[in-house]
Amino acid sequence: MLKLYVGNKNYSSWSMRPWVLMMQAGIPFEEVMVRFDDLAPGSEFKRRLEAVSPVGKVPVLVDGELAVWDSLAIAEYLAEKFPDRPLWPRAAPARARARCVVAEMHSGFAALRNACTMNIEARLPEVGQIIWRDNAGVRAEVARIVAMWQAALAEHGGPMLFGDFGIADAFYAPVVMRLRTFELPVPEDVRVYMRRVCELPGVKAWIDAALREHDFVVIDEPYRAGR
Repeated sequence: MLKLYVGNKNYSSWSMRPWVLMMQAGIPFEEVMVRFDDLAPGSEFKRRLEAVSPVGKVPVLVDGELAVWDSLAIAEYLAEKFPDRPLWPRAAPARARARCVVAEMHSGFAALRNACTMNIEARLPEVGQIIWRDNAGVRAEVARIVAMWQAALAEHGGPMLFGDFGIADAFYAPVVMRLRTFELPVPEDVRVYMRRVCELPGVKAWIDAALREHDFVVIDEPYRAGR
């Protein structure tokens, strides 16, 4: 069976993408959760991950002797391994567009990532208001995401970005979590899409597991004191 190494569900946006993708697509796998610690060289986290991956980070997909250690590479590997699952759109133009928006998420939106860390358990609207007021980069990136989602939903008719659930929705699920936690302002049609994402069984399972962790990791809590 495939093994997927992930970090804390409350915080690990990179882990969320392939986990949700596999759960929602009905791809069986064994989860291996590696708790975040200080992440320094020689830490327990690094030791466990470096045993299966040269970069010592999550996520890592292990298939027999093969390890795939990048979230986009994992998604592409799964799409090839399970061609019966429509992880990418079937039509070539839509598939190309989906790859573009996934690649944009994979390599961009640094301002949003840095200012609004994923923290599913938290609700930080006051922090979100300050970020929205003071961080032009966040405002610009949210505007780009809103425009991207609206265009995809309008072109393909929903309910997900490219019609049915796929890699693009899995990759933007952590963005949905960030927008919810910090309550950043988005139009109503985007809120409707966000609710649909949260109602997906795979996403709901991730959220429920994140809320059960009760594991306050200080390095992932820039806005709250240790408990």
